[in-house]
Amino acid sequence: MSRSSDTASRAADRIFDTARELFYREGTRAVGVDEIVSRAGATKPTLYRRFESKDQLIAAYLRDQGDHFWSYFDAAARAHPGDPRAQVLAYLDALACRADIAGYRGCGLTNAAVEYPDPEHPGRQVAVEHKQELRERLRAMTREIGGRKPDELADALLLLIEGVFVSSQLFGPGGPATAVRAAAEALFDADAPESR
Repeated sequence: MSRSSDTASRAADRIFDTARELFYREGTRAVGVDEIVSRAGATKPTLYRRFESKDQLIAAYLRDQGDHFWSYFDAAARAHPGDPRAQVLAYLDALACRADIAGYRGCGLTNAAVEYPDPEHPGRQVAVEHKQELRERLRAMTREIGGRKPDELADALLLLIEGVFVSSQLFGPGGPATAVRAAAEALFDADAPESR
């Protein structure tokens, strides 16, 4: 790699890192390209060489957010092999801890879905694809558990997760997000085959 292409690559990385931080903290609509390149110490042409548009930068940011989400989710699964209930609870425990930290802004994908109602927006498409994958994974996990209504249980767990993402932004540390494990356990218990 030539020195100039290495420099351009580092500048593009700074742009993405800066955009990622600003988008998460302030929202993707609120942050303009000028602010991103200024804070990154880069130029607009550098941004547009790597990303076709701001919308494509947003989509890249959201794919990155999805990767971070799956790293947490998969870590919980690895910690409890063969026990999907424990996997979900471990993920929720870690989520509750993150949600109880000042400045936590929930899920960038959820935030983007609210910001962009247009189904054609690239960011909205990334967010919807991610949430659909989460729904399917939760359904596979609850089917493995073998409750009475596994798909309904999975959807209820998804609602809990999304509730943590949003309520943590409303209430901050000490808010209702910290009750997510107890709520999930109640859902699991209610769906158990012996429950009536």
